[in-house]
Formats: sequence, C-alpha cells, structure tokens
Amino acid sequence: MKSALFTGAAVTLGLLLASIGPAQASSTADQPTPTARQHGITKGGEAYMGWMQNQTTSAAAPTDMGTAAVVDGIDVSSHQGNVNWTYWWGQGKRFAYVKATEGTSYKNPYFAQQYNGSYNVGMIRGAYHFALPNSSSGATQANYFASSGGGWSRDGKTLPGALDIEYNPYGATCYGKTQAGMVSWIRDFLTTYKSRTGRDAVIYTNLDWWTRCTGNTTAFNSTNPLWVARYSSTVGTLPGGWPFYTFWQWTSSPIDQNRFNGDYSRLQALANG
Repeated sequence: MKSALFTGAAVTLGLLLASIGPAQASSTADQPTPTARQHGITKGGEAYMGWMQNQTTSAAAPTDMGTAAVVDGIDVSSHQGNVNWTYWWGQGKRFAYVKATEGTSYKNPYFAQQYNGSYNVGMIRGAYHFALPNSSSGATQANYFASSGGGWSRDGKTLPGALDIEYNPYGATCYGKTQAGMVSWIRDFLTTYKSRTGRDAVIYTNLDWWTRCTGNTTAFNSTNPLWVARYSSTVGTLPGGWPFYTFWQWTSSPIDQNRFNGDYSRLQALANG
C-alpha cells in the first residue's frame, strides 16, 4: 500500500545510512503499465503486495476470523519510507513483513530501517520478494532474495520468507508464461529457497491471479503457508485448494493490514520452524 503517513523519529544513524546505501538503491529497468502507474508504481522496483487491489477507502473490519484468536500485523515496502514502528506497535500490530527484493536487480532502500525497526520494537518480522517470473528463473530469484534480506534464523522473531506472486505491473498478467510454466517457476523458487534456508516459503497471492496463471494448482497447499489477499470483511474462497489461510491481507487503508490465523503462540511457532 502506498502511504507516506509515518516517518520514524528515532532512527539510528547507522540504520539510516544502511537504508540509503547504493547497494540497496538499485532498481529494475521495467516500465510500469498505465494501470500500475495509477496505483503509485512509477518505475521498476516499486511494485508492492496487493498493488492491483490497493484502495483508498476504509474497509469493513474482518468478520471471518478463521479461528477465535488472531494476531494483527502489517506489510511495508519502499512506499512507506522510514516507518514509525512505535506507533504501529501501539496500534496493536505484532508482526510485519517487509519487502526486500524484486526480480534480481532491486533491493528496498528502506529495508534496514523497516526490518530492524520492526524487530527492535518487539514485532515478529519477515521479508518478502516480489516475483518477476519473466526476467529470470525461480532459482535465480530465490537465491537473490535469500542473500539480500530474505534469510531465516531460529530466533523466535523471524518468519519464513514470502514469495509475492501476483499481477504483473510491467506487462502481461501472467508474465508470458503458460499455467504449467508458471507452476514450474514457482516450484523452482520454493525448492531453492528451502535449500538455502531450511524453510518452506509463504506464498502470497489471490484467487483470481492464481486461477488465471497457475490453473488454480493445488501443488503447494500441503507444504507452503498461504497468505491470501482479499479486501473484504470475509476471506472468501481460498485459491489452490488450501484448507485454511495462514495470513490474510484484508485492507490497504491506511496501510496494508494483515491477520495471522491463530494466536500469538502459533505465530511464534511459525517463526521457530
């Protein structure tokens, strides 16, 4: 979600310098489509989770919780800049996912402030990768992600990395791939990520894209946690035959908001692997 609401006042100089270093300021040469530009993506590298579903009006609070207990969290990208993590902690957010990479030529220039800041305030945090399946293999992008912030450690505060696989902001919806080709690309990414980290990556997607571009494959529903995007008060039909969702992105107002389908102890268990 594109938002410039919250700038952290207490960012250490070291984190600030790390967040704007040239190694992290690289970007892709992709040109956003007119639709992507309408959603705030003005150049390559600026894609963010749920960009096609981005809304400016408030959504009704979820009524379909999945379980009696849930944990609230947010996800952020370069669009949020330096985030005021103390504010969001005060709003009851207990986990965060931070965009780390896109394709193989972009790193979020605010990653250090966002990833370390959420951790330092007490949140359980994770990193996500915006996939560009037409630009390189799944293995190549998984390695780039794992080496650029998407790693994992059993510290009880780090979630497995997430693969953001959704609408293409730079061209054809399915990135020029057949459904079978897309499934193969995703498998290549997931297999490589697990070999690098020992964890099964979370898959972020939505029913429409997953159905169109993978044929609603059920290939990953027993291994990889589902993070479903649906901006509504109910989660609706889940893609890919997943029996339940692990995360649900339910609104982008005033920032991307998510719910974990379980209590805090289960979120800690996911972090610990």
